[in-house]
Amino acid sequence: MKSMFNVLLVVAISIVAGQSTTVMAQTTVVGWGNNGYGQTDVPPGLTDVTAIAAGWDFSMVLKSDGTVVAWGDNTYGQTDVPDDLTGVTAIASAGNFNLALKSDSTVVAWGDNEFGHTDAPAGLTDVIAITKGAYHGLALKSDGTLVAWGTTEADYGQIFVPIGLTGVKAIAAGIYHNLALKSDGTLVAWGRNYDGQSDVPEGLTDVTAIA
Repeated sequence: MKSMFNVLLVVAISIVAGQSTTVMAQTTVVGWGNNGYGQTDVPPGLTDVTAIAAGWDFSMVLKSDGTVVAWGDNTYGQTDVPDDLTGVTAIASAGNFNLALKSDSTVVAWGDNEFGHTDAPAGLTDVIAITKGAYHGLALKSDGTLVAWGTTEADYGQIFVPIGLTGVKAIAAGIYHNLALKSDGTLVAWGRNYDGQSDVPEGLTDVTAIA
């Protein structure tokens, strides 16, 4: 299932002449498309947003003060941001649950947990990046290794990180599959492959970003 709406982060900036400094003057959010659950009804007065994410029928933003705001469908508690959630540096949404990466390198998850996808492994620390599919979470640790959890009613192996996979510097997830960008500019993919989404093109190198 794909999102049928959009959320856009609009950034107004000013550049200090002669310097490599960008000053963020204002950040606002605009939403459009399917609004059956109010997912494009951006809360009035919402500013100071630094990152945005969207699940199937809800939206979520990260503010510059490290707090999170969510709105839209709340059938599974996916917009019930934990009351004590602060110090957040990154967010990820998909399906009906969310992940938040905190400044202490730990992960917080909430929302639908039918398949254990909000059960981040106990003791998971040293995380520098997070991503998620519809029913699984994926975390990149500072040592270049990965940790995955959750599953789905149709298990495609998306939580089974390839044995020996190290040197990862960026991650991305589809609904049922994952991508890992290695420090040597090559890609590793695993999980569902019905449409060839895990078939990395032969000879693909010098990659700098993935999605």
